[in-house]
Amino acid sequence: MRTTDGTIVYYLDGKIHNWDGPALIPQGNKRLSEYYLFGIKHTKEQWEDKKKDVNGVPWYKTSAGKSAGARV
Repeated sequence: MRTTDGTIVYYLDGKIHNWDGPALIPQGNKRLSEYYLFGIKHTKEQWEDKKKDVNGVPWYKTSAGKSAGARV
């Protein structure tokens, strides 16, 4: 969502959240960016650590594919 002053905010289920980068960019200024996951503010380093902890590939993109019983 972009406000009239240029602030960019990403939401998920009503909470500030973005796995792909900063969730709050005040007035479009990337130097002031803030990182949030599920509404909880993190430093950039904390956000990067949590992003690395995400568990691999989704079930529907496994190399086993349909032979493992994954219905697409």
